[in-house]
Amino acid sequence: MAASLVFRLHDRGPEVVREVLLERGWEEYDRRHRQDEDWNLYWRASLFHKSDYYKLMPWQRLNHHPKTVGITRKDFLTRNLRRMRTTFGAGVYDFSPIAFILPNDYTRFLAEYNRQRMIPGPPIYWICKPVDLSRGRGIFIFEDIKDLVYDSSVIVQRYISNPILISGYKFDLRIYVCVKSFNPLTVYIHQEGLVRFATEKYQLSHLGNLYSHLTNTSINKFSPFYKTEKGKVGQGCKWTMSKFRHFLHCQEVSELLLWQRINNIVTLTLLAIAPSVPHFPNCVELLGFDILIDVKLKPWLLEVNFSPALTLDCQADITVKKRKLHKCLKVNRSDASMTLPQGEKLPLLKPEKRQKKSSGLIPRYHRYLPPVEINKPGAKSGMVSANTTTYSDNKSADLILGPRTKLTGVKKLPLNTASSQTRERGAAVPPPRVGDFIRTFPFNSATLKASQEILDVRTVIQELLKLTAKLSHCSRPNRRKIRLDGVRDSEGDGTFESLFWGPKDPKLISHCLQHL
Repeated sequence: MAASLVFRLHDRGPEVVREVLLERGWEEYDRRHRQDEDWNLYWRASLFHKSDYYKLMPWQRLNHHPKTVGITRKDFLTRNLRRMRTTFGAGVYDFSPIAFILPNDYTRFLAEYNRQRMIPGPPIYWICKPVDLSRGRGIFIFEDIKDLVYDSSVIVQRYISNPILISGYKFDLRIYVCVKSFNPLTVYIHQEGLVRFATEKYQLSHLGNLYSHLTNTSINKFSPFYKTEKGKVGQGCKWTMSKFRHFLHCQEVSELLLWQRINNIVTLTLLAIAPSVPHFPNCVELLGFDILIDVKLKPWLLEVNFSPALTLDCQADITVKKRKLHKCLKVNRSDASMTLPQGEKLPLLKPEKRQKKSSGLIPRYHRYLPPVEINKPGAKSGMVSANTTTYSDNKSADLILGPRTKLTGVKKLPLNTASSQTRERGAAVPPPRVGDFIRTFPFNSATLKASQEILDVRTVIQELLKLTAKLSHCSRPNRRKIRLDGVRDSEGDGTFESLFWGPKDPKLISHCLQHL
């Protein structure tokens, strides 16, 4: 009988994570009765220290990849998207409103502000956000630069003033994205996100009314209209994504193209940091992408949330967040890859005494153990030394390399194992679906190949544009009949298929293209 897995929470929270893990049969870490390394999953809302990644043992998992702050902090996101826009074109990276980091970009902002004022048409509005605050704190909207006052580093961004409304109320979408790996890039998006509403009707004549312009639950739950009926919105300030899908269906909106554009936003944003994120296979990342849709059904990226809120304020939260956490653990396959037999202590594998310290970004156990590959049945030839030393306990070998491993032994690995790790990772094909998480990248053989070795960003972008163009053409009324090669031509052998994220019942991408 297998012993329970052990989870560790930083600062005793969040409570819903504890609840989900206990429901799954885990035990909570207790420093009084366990050694420092006697845990399997460490969950925290804040960043891990760099040293935490190097101290990881093969049976341990962290809920954050390193360096994701490159898209989760507002100023870093602005810089990275600006760089990608310069490299790959404004036509590709057109999903984020123009933004400036103040005070450094004040001169550039002033020039853009004056240029916009000279253009005839409706007024231009701007939104100011502190770079390092969350939950809507410190945000304000202005039209006249005289109202721009700040005492810390801020982002000033063009305000999307024409959002689509439901019963006169502004809303945005919280999309939950699980990044299984950055190298190779492997991304899943949860089917059941949240729709977050403002609690007072949208009015540009009252820019100071945050209940009208912001959708943050942490703000709107204090609104005097939070519990009142608000037309189709109802009470509170949240819907599930399922309810939003029903709304789109009633409005006869072309859903597939909208979902694909949101999917593109997620992938293109992750591409901005993926090449620079060190490979640590014992990590998984759950991100919250906030998407606003305007009246032309164009989705816009507002921000990316590091450790999206897990508080349960309403029934929609309970429905979405608990289910999402259960499936996020399943995506990481934590339960299958970290189980220990009952009564067996966690094996502590020590490095060889003569092992030299490496300065590269490689976890310390990678310097003397085969790489941890959760999705593989075991190591392949070329990953272990020809000089063998047998393990006395096969269970310990299974713990390191995964179940069903035929291991003859490991004596020593070279310090630089990055190339062999990359070759081995290339053989893994992630499942298209894990519960309600749909794999959105890689989505065909071309993107699978492009994500191996060194990430080929340009090829990935080309494949995204091809798919979006086909969906756009198929969605037009009175379209000309064309040969729908779909994703299969990109796949070559036709053996790699992916599901289309977004619709209620996800179907194969090729099936969606053929039946539009």
